[in-house]
Amino acid sequence: MPAISPDKPYRVGRSRTGLGLFATKPIKKGAKIVRYFGPLLDCRKKKHDAIENKYLFELNNRWTIDGSVRKNIARYINHACKPNAESDVSARKRKVVIRAIKNIEPGEEINYDYGTDYFKAYLKPIGCKCSACEKKRKKKRAEARAEKLRLKAKAEKKALKKAEKQAAKAREELEQKQKQKLKQAAKQRLNGARANGKLLNGHGGKAAAGQLIAAKSEIFAEPASTQGGEASASA
Repeated sequence: MPAISPDKPYRVGRSRTGLGLFATKPIKKGAKIVRYFGPLLDCRKKKHDAIENKYLFELNNRWTIDGSVRKNIARYINHACKPNAESDVSARKRKVVIRAIKNIEPGEEINYDYGTDYFKAYLKPIGCKCSACEKKRKKKRAEARAEKLRLKAKAEKKALKKAEKQAAKAREELEQKQKQKLKQAAKQRLNGARANGKLLNGHGGKAAAGQLIAAKSEIFAEPASTQGGEASASA
């Protein structure tokens, strides 16, 4: 890690993506922070055009800065989709300066947007880890958890409703069976009463049995009246 003068308003430190550049003093909006520098590469030369690394900063169609040298402190500045700094490019002077586009407080990580081409080539395949993207992912995870809980609650509610419906159906079936048993018991009692009536005279039920009892009463009463008549005649 390169030595940094204590007069500089930044330091190299651990970041979410590895190493990063952090403010050690308040940096005002518009202030120059650090220069991005390194050997100039001419794409017209095959040996220059063959060089590939993630620190290449393209100035125009011809010139590119190879910022992989360790003295280039700006190479530690990470990408952010919502940055607090930007790259001020002067293609004519072949110079790049990183400037603050917001007030940066001590302890804050300094970052700028690397551009669409770099994002697609290096960051998109692995997923951008800047604060803005991490916040989006966190929000999506929270929404996914909430949706999962919602679906779970919905499934539980549906299962409870189904169980209640099945329980109500079971109760209804039980009540129907009980009613059927009571009906059958009442029918059996009624059939038993009819059977008892038939046993008295073979047919006709209770009415016929009553008539038979009345007839028997008259039969037994008749000799008593005859004796009375004879007694009267004798007298």
